[in-house]
Amino acid sequence: MAFVAGALLAQCAPAQAESIVKLPAAAVDPAVKAKRATAILAGGCFWGVEGVFSHVKGVVSVESGYHGGSAATAKYDLTHDGTSGHAEAVRVVYDPTQVSYGTLLRVLFSVVADPTLKNRQGPDSGTQYRAAIVPMDATQRQVATAYLAQIGKGNYFAKPVIVPVESYKRFYPAEANHQDFMRRNPANGYIVRWDAPKLAALKRLYPTLVRANPAP
Repeated sequence: MAFVAGALLAQCAPAQAESIVKLPAAAVDPAVKAKRATAILAGGCFWGVEGVFSHVKGVVSVESGYHGGSAATAKYDLTHDGTSGHAEAVRVVYDPTQVSYGTLLRVLFSVVADPTLKNRQGPDSGTQYRAAIVPMDATQRQVATAYLAQIGKGNYFAKPVIVPVESYKRFYPAEANHQDFMRRNPANGYIVRWDAPKLAALKRLYPTLVRANPAP
């Protein structure tokens, strides 16, 4: 997406929307006793990714930002030529006793991002819009690797699952005007066309995962 004078313009011509697929629970998903954990996930434009995960029960907070490049290029205007290395991503702080890491991945690939697309999601293309999983520890890496294999072998998608598991470098929070964008701009054209359907799909497919009020 491109932000111009408070309005949205898609960078590319509209493409086919992401698939909405009710995926199975993660077969490998060890219990974590800690009350707080962090997940970093990329799934295209961070507005919709943040908007969906803020409605997941057990999520404490969600922050939009950049992962994969340097501090010098961790700015919205510097990520759109595809050379920064950054992906638009979100940092999800969650309570593992209420929602597991595997469940977060299930939500990501069921209603947020199409795991068969390379360097694009929805109307946006470029490496900055890649879907990716960024494990924060060995257990998250184990769950991520196993879940990608699980959904890849399950024939849930017409094409191969190609999402990378990336090593954590550093997460850089996005500018203030990109935070909580869906909630603050529900009538925005991009939100209405591309992101609101993702939230509606979450509520339809996984009603027991939806919290009453969105997390900050």
